[in-house]
Amino acid sequence: MTALVLAGCSSGTGGKKAEESAAGASVGRAGTPRMTVAMVTHAPSGDTFWDTVRKGAEAAAAKDNIKLIYANDENAGDQANLVQNAIDQKVDGIAVTLAKPDALKATVGKAVKAGIPVVGLNAGLAVWRQQGLLSFFGQDEALSGQALGTRINGTGARHTLCVIQSQGDINLEQRCAGVKKTFDGTTDILYVNGTDMPSVQSTITAKLRQDTSIDEVVTLGAPIALTAVQAVSESGSGAEVATFDLNSQLVAAIKKGTIQFAVDQQPYLQGYLAVDALWLHQNNGNYSGGGEAPVLTGPAFVDKSNVETVAAFAAQGTR
Repeated sequence: MTALVLAGCSSGTGGKKAEESAAGASVGRAGTPRMTVAMVTHAPSGDTFWDTVRKGAEAAAAKDNIKLIYANDENAGDQANLVQNAIDQKVDGIAVTLAKPDALKATVGKAVKAGIPVVGLNAGLAVWRQQGLLSFFGQDEALSGQALGTRINGTGARHTLCVIQSQGDINLEQRCAGVKKTFDGTTDILYVNGTDMPSVQSTITAKLRQDTSIDEVVTLGAPIALTAVQAVSESGSGAEVATFDLNSQLVAAIKKGTIQFAVDQQPYLQGYLAVDALWLHQNNGNYSGGGEAPVLTGPAFVDKSNVETVAAFAAQGTR
């Protein structure tokens, strides 16, 4: 409860100045009655991807005259408790990620039963309708993985190592499964502890030294990708590195050539659309995607051919 209240105080106040900083530019505020929306994600602390999701959510909240309560916990049971806290506060809407949907199902059901509109973002594409959510904003992770696997086929790689930083996270598992489905060569899965970067580096390094036939490393997040580049260098491997998701350092690495390319799912858009959809539903009765189809925000490839276009937005934290 404390985490939710404190997050609400920090992101839901500040007037015009807060609106400008949330969006990166001056925006108007809706004249509709004040709403309170809780966004509860499975984000680990310090992950720049989720900073971008939150920034998009804050921009929409500033525009829509919404008090945004943001809370996160990568432990699924604790995330469910945060959803329960939002229910207890009688918020006007909840945006939630369903990385481990079974652990959230009962609590999300309580929110729906209580008449609180719930939308999904980022994780939970396969289950959002079954759990009674109004809409879903994100990418199809299985298809995104397949697209990346097909892309690697064009590089001449024959042995890919797909690195999963959180075992059991449905999004990450689907990405690697997609890569394995379409990549013509061999795909190995390597699990690492994404909250411990020295451990991530040493684990990847050891694997590359053990199997020198690995010529491609696929990571599922920008911080892991940058660490994988260090592991490749440390191991003496000649493997290339490709990844899912962006941050400003990852964009710089693509420009430099140490990362081949990245799959961008537009996290800012996910956060923005999820909050805006709740405002639209309450004030206009709208259902994004008609309540039947997800609203896809990716995938899109970022490589040397288009990285300069993306770089300016990444610098301001919106890509």
